[in-house]
Formats: sequence, C-alpha cells, structure tokens
Amino acid sequence: MLKKFLFACVVLVVTFVCSIVIGAADTTVKDVWLAMTAPETNKIATMIYEVRLPRETAAAVVGAALAVAGAVMQGMTRNPLADPGLIGLTAGANAALAMMFAFFPSANYIQTVFACFGGAAFGGLLVFRIGAKQFSPFRIVLAGAAISTFLYAVAEGIGLIYKVSKDVSMWTAGGMMGTTWNELKIVTPFICLAMVIAFWQSRQLTILSMSEEVAVGLGQQLMRVKTILFFIVIILAGASVALVGNLAFVGLMIPHFVRLFVGTDYRFILPMSAIGGATFLLFADTIARTIHAPYETPVVAIVAVMGLPFFLFIVRKGGKML
Repeated sequence: MLKKFLFACVVLVVTFVCSIVIGAADTTVKDVWLAMTAPETNKIATMIYEVRLPRETAAAVVGAALAVAGAVMQGMTRNPLADPGLIGLTAGANAALAMMFAFFPSANYIQTVFACFGGAAFGGLLVFRIGAKQFSPFRIVLAGAAISTFLYAVAEGIGLIYKVSKDVSMWTAGGMMGTTWNELKIVTPFICLAMVIAFWQSRQLTILSMSEEVAVGLGQQLMRVKTILFFIVIILAGASVALVGNLAFVGLMIPHFVRLFVGTDYRFILPMSAIGGATFLLFADTIARTIHAPYETPVVAIVAVMGLPFFLFIVRKGGKML
C-alpha cells in the first residue's frame, strides 16, 4: 500500500510541474524554479508566480477537495452516484453567490465563502429531505437533479433581475483562471481542515459504509458521525465553488477508480482520492489551457467530456460501486 501512495505522490508532483511548465507562453523548468525562489528575476518568472502557480495550486486543492467530498458522500450514503455537483451542493452554493452579488455587493471574499457554505448546506439538506423516505441511489440523484435545476434557476433569475448575471457567470464558470494567492490563503485552510477531519473519521466512515445496522451493532453514534461527515462535505463543496465555480463529476469518478487500487477501506480511499483528484484536475486544466492555445477551453467542458460517459456507465451497471 505504501508503494501505491508513493507512486501516486510522484505522479502528482510530475503532473504539477508539467502543468506549470506547459502553456501558451514558452517556459522551462528553470523558469519555474526561479518563480518559486526569486519571482522578481524576470517577466517569465513573475508571470509564472502570479498567474500559473496560483491557478494550478487551486486546481490541485479543489481537485482534492471534490474527490474527498465525493468519497465521503458515497461512503456515508452508500450511493455510488453521489457527487457534490449532482446532489445539490454546488447549485446551492451558486445560488448563495448570486444572492451575495445582488443583495450584498460590498461583501468581502471571506463573507462570500461563508455564504457558499450556507448555500451548499441548504441545497444538500433539500435533496436529502426529499430522498429520505426511500434512500435509493437513483431517488437521490433524481432529487439532486430537480433541486439543482431549481437553484440554478433561482441564481439565473436573481442575476437577470438585479443585473449581476455576468458577475455570477464569470465566477461560477468552473475554471481556475484569475485565481489569486489571497483567495487561496482564505479558502485553502478551510479545505485542509475539512480533509484532516475527514481522514480522522475515515474508520467511522468505513463502518458506516457497510450498513447502519453494522454501525449500530459496533456502538457507533450514527447521528454524530453523519453530522460531522455532512459538515465536511459542505465545507469542501462550498469552498470549492467559492474558489473556482461549479465542477461536477470529479467527486463521482475519482473514488471509484481509487477503490480499484486500494479496496474499500476509507482510511486508504480518502487520502488516495485527495491525491487522485488533485492529479486529475491538474491534468484537465492543462488540457483546457493548451488544446486550443492561445485560446482557452473551459475546464468544466473537459471534465464533463470525461465524467458524463463514466456517469452513464455507472447507471448502466445498476448503480454499483466499482
């Protein structure tokens, strides 16, 4: 298992370096090193430090956050189709953003982040409330689709009425372009704290993923564990939307692939999902920046091209875990 983690970490580091080096502007590994050690050396180093480094750092952080959130949701609900983007959380955060732009235009970034947390919680609670009677994977996904559509409509309506549609669309387009170090300094601690708590609860999540009867039989306090896990997902999803906008399918795909390599123990699934999610989103963002350079393809489109067929594959399998 240690060799698998070391290999995954090496792949992540290599992908991160490649994502910094590769781009519309010609750069080298030496330029990246100068950007990290002396960014004021030349224009290329300054560009890398101010533009590419925060952008790719955001891709790694958000990829890890969404993958861990998806893994937690799949284990907590025993739903192989669970994903923050498919179960109302990102739509709720999006609606909260629109309300902040319309009603509190002078709000600072930290206030916007907390609004995203609240919106994610509201969207998630609505979905689980609707699907509570029959907690089947497909019922949850259908409820998520309905609530997400409603919340996106709310966001669009607020944007049109209060003339903030452009601001909302630019923020939630699902890309890392324009990410700054200041934004990372605010959001990253929330994501890191939530992931640490998730790793701490990984043993409880493994037990819960078997069945509630087994969890109760082993003396688990179900309500306490579920509450902690739900707040973890809210923080991870809300912070991700606040930083880069809406990105679906990352939290759906990565945990499934991770299980193929590490099994069903969430003590291994969660950290490996963090590494896999970071690597995947770095790869997707690099493709988005280079496939039609110097023009940029939305990274959400790249992720959707890979994620939608996988979603349909899982549905075809009858909603079974890989």
